[in-house]
Amino acid sequence: MDSSRLAEHFGRQLWHRRRLACLTQEELGRLLDVHRTEIGLIERGLRVPRLDTILKLSAGVEASPCDLISGLRWRPGSHARVGGNYADSGSRLDAANTPAANRKRVGAQ
Repeated sequence: MDSSRLAEHFGRQLWHRRRLACLTQEELGRLLDVHRTEIGLIERGLRVPRLDTILKLSAGVEASPCDLISGLRWRPGSHARVGGNYADSGSRLDAANTPAANRKRVGAQ
């Protein structure tokens, strides 16, 4: 899952939890001292919230931060690539790309 899909998924989770809490975006914004347009951008997946904002949002909708990020997974990439990949399921490491295999290749040179 790339970062835009990550943001969309988080936004859907927030939208769902906000609706369960019977709050409008404006009410949630006032409660958390966050502008309602910021909440709208996050819910539509157009903005990725910082960690402190995730904690505020989860408290505002009376949910665990884990509830808001459920279903998101990170799959590590190889050392040849910068960054990692987001995935909907767990990851599997290729035996040739494990840290131990990489150490053996480096030591053999």
